[in-house]
Amino acid sequence: MVIDMLKSFRIISMLEGFSFIAILSVSLGLISRDFVFQLGMAHGVLFMLYLFLSLIVSNKQQWSLLIWLSLFIASIVPFAFIIVEIFISKKSGYQKVAQA
Repeated sequence: MVIDMLKSFRIISMLEGFSFIAILSVSLGLISRDFVFQLGMAHGVLFMLYLFLSLIVSNKQQWSLLIWLSLFIASIVPFAFIIVEIFISKKSGYQKVAQA
């Protein structure tokens, strides 16, 4: 169950990060402004899922408040989702070794 939540969080983290970059691309004029509503709505839903899952995963993994705050800050910084992915990969790798 915990592994499934962590996997879901990783997927949502990546999707939320890419949707944020897509919204920034609209601001830079790389994507047509016709898609602002759809991108904004998708990003909003993914952002809420990200926050919800980050709270659940942080609780299940017994991460400190500082780690959760770092995850929250990463959700509003462009390209920080890559750092979150590396962090979670390392954490889940350590858990696999500990379980063996």
